[in-house]
Amino acid sequence: MSAPAPLIPARHKNVNRAQVCDENFVEFVRAWDGKAAHKPRPDAPVLPGSACTAADFMALFESQLVSRHLDLMARVLRVQQKVFYTIGSSGHEGNAMVARLARHTDPAFLHYRSGGFMAERFRKLPGMDPIMDSALSFAASMEDPISGGRHKVWGSKPLWVLPQTSTIASHLPKALGTAVAIEQARRIGHVLPIPADSIAICSFGDASSNHATAQTAFNAAAWTAYQQLPAPVLYVCEDNGIGISVKTPDGWISSNFRDRKGLDYFYADGLDLATGYGQVQAAVEHCRRSRRPTFLHLRTTRVMGHAGTDFEIEWRSIEELMAVEASDPLLRSAAIALESGLMDADDLLGLYELTREKCFAAAEQADTRPRLSSLAEIIKPLAPYSPDKVASEAARADYAERRAAVFGGVAKLPEAQAPRHLAIQINQALHDLLAKYPEALLFGEDVAQKGGVYTVTKGLQKAFKGARVFNTLLDETMILGLAQGFANMGMLPFPEIQYLAYFHNACDQIRGEAASLQFFSNDQFRNPMVMRVASLGYQKGFGGHFHNDNSITALRDIPGLVVGCPSRGDDAATMLRTMAALGKVDGRVCAFLEPIALYMTKDLHAAGDGLWQTAYPPPDQAMVLGEERVYFPEASELVVFTFGNGVPMSLRAAREIQARHGWSVRVVDLRWLAPLNAGAIARHAGDCKRILVVDEGRRSAGVGEGVITAIVEGGEGAKPLRRVVGADTFTPLAGAALLVLPSEADIVAMAGELA
Repeated sequence: MSAPAPLIPARHKNVNRAQVCDENFVEFVRAWDGKAAHKPRPDAPVLPGSACTAADFMALFESQLVSRHLDLMARVLRVQQKVFYTIGSSGHEGNAMVARLARHTDPAFLHYRSGGFMAERFRKLPGMDPIMDSALSFAASMEDPISGGRHKVWGSKPLWVLPQTSTIASHLPKALGTAVAIEQARRIGHVLPIPADSIAICSFGDASSNHATAQTAFNAAAWTAYQQLPAPVLYVCEDNGIGISVKTPDGWISSNFRDRKGLDYFYADGLDLATGYGQVQAAVEHCRRSRRPTFLHLRTTRVMGHAGTDFEIEWRSIEELMAVEASDPLLRSAAIALESGLMDADDLLGLYELTREKCFAAAEQADTRPRLSSLAEIIKPLAPYSPDKVASEAARADYAERRAAVFGGVAKLPEAQAPRHLAIQINQALHDLLAKYPEALLFGEDVAQKGGVYTVTKGLQKAFKGARVFNTLLDETMILGLAQGFANMGMLPFPEIQYLAYFHNACDQIRGEAASLQFFSNDQFRNPMVMRVASLGYQKGFGGHFHNDNSITALRDIPGLVVGCPSRGDDAATMLRTMAALGKVDGRVCAFLEPIALYMTKDLHAAGDGLWQTAYPPPDQAMVLGEERVYFPEASELVVFTFGNGVPMSLRAAREIQARHGWSVRVVDLRWLAPLNAGAIARHAGDCKRILVVDEGRRSAGVGEGVITAIVEGGEGAKPLRRVVGADTFTPLAGAALLVLPSEADIVAMAGELA
């Protein structure tokens, strides 16, 4: 007969595990009956053989208590609608050691369980209050110093903690990018905003380490180390053994990373400050000294569940829960405090309760502070735009000597040459911008010696050398991660994505990371960039859907992103200048879509007419954000709204329409696809009797819907209106491609319907 199962006290079956953990701590301290050592000096080891001094320990323990009581406070006040975030840091408080051993000028990209890290980093600068700042963030107050009430994120401008809401390790590429940028600055003579020996710190969970984005970052780090290129990133994997409810196999993290080449592996016990401190110290010092990618495997646990809504007792056995809660790092820290003689039980419980009082008092005070109450307040930092300053910067041409040197003399300046086609003028504009901005970098797949698949970047590496124009590994996610890292360090990156279809592999680096930074930091952090993307269709059957991608909607849907698409060379040059200025002045993230089919186009109506070649605009000319180009502005019978490949097609179709129907046709090249200039669209629609929208995007998701919405909302929706648009399909190979994309014949035929 088997022995009866041991009785479990009723309170341990409590569904409120936060209350259980709270009571466990108090009971543990009161019940402790060990022998205390003689109280150590502040500079002496807290326990024999420990690298952690008594002073280190007391600071870390206080930070741990702050983190824990913020979690406990959040669970209590959430039900009162005073707090709006309950994903806690309980069990991860050992990450405070990383903060103590690093500097506050080491850029940090943090896991959401980083309360201990933040509380400890707040000690690095005088006059800062981690409890009140955190309480304001939990309460979604406008006075939250980092996000202004937009989200509960860990971040601080003076402490160099860049906020993000990454839950699936999407912040790892930009952390590596920042590490690379720290080293790149020296190569290009750029003055960093932080010390030159800084490291980038990036924390994440064991479950997130399996994500494709994380693997991208680890691979790129190893790829960099393999080439002996410095990349001082400290990856901190906080291994608590579980992701929400999915358990990580025992030993998986150490097995997967311990012997991975290019990642220097260190292990540290994050549950024990006395033991773990020296282990963390070794990893931090190695990363700073060696400038190599370093992987710190930090043992943690997770108590109180994933969040306040995670009632673990419903899906984990009580025995398992009790075992996890017994590993609570605060219990071990309490034991160290008692064993070392630093504190007795009364002192310890007094500090515990005092910290609780401070957290609750701060939360109650934060609840009285104003919250966001209007749409204007919410979106204010999302897409800042300073028109006059941007125009001035875009047209700034005070670098004549550098220009002349780059182009080989005044006589060879591009504006002194004959009209050229789109690819050449983009190339000239890029030479111009890299001469104007010494901090500008251009990089991507095949952009260096080869000059890009379509030779658009030809000669740039020769002119500006490999430190400023260079090839990357074939990984769009990492290309955009690098771009963010360079931008974080004050540079102006021009990443190239080889084809629009390839962007979709890495979309979240723009959507979830780059374009959201100003929003979540209340415009305190910026990562300006101009992302160049070879785009759109009409490549005469070459490449199928990967090289004829007309999916622009994925870009237009990203809040705050500027999207531009020139159809001719002079527009490309002036648009690039404005995008660079938007980055420099307002920190904006821009996407520059280059129509591949128009790269080499020289003629418009007939072979040899040269009408699609343009003169290069002098460097003091730039395009206003949102400004359209209008062909035949006096025409009033029909207006055609289009962009990219649709522009020369519509101009050719306009001749046929005029011949058939006798109409004068106005063609409007939108040029800017996000934000759309709704006012200009409505104005042109109002000037003309009929409206035609030519959009090579897909019928269900393109640019045309936005144009038509602007027309209708502008009061012009009653006029005859039609749309010529691509089909809802992927683009096939060979001549069949032209069956799914709009054609000149389609434009003429649709005008006939309007007739």
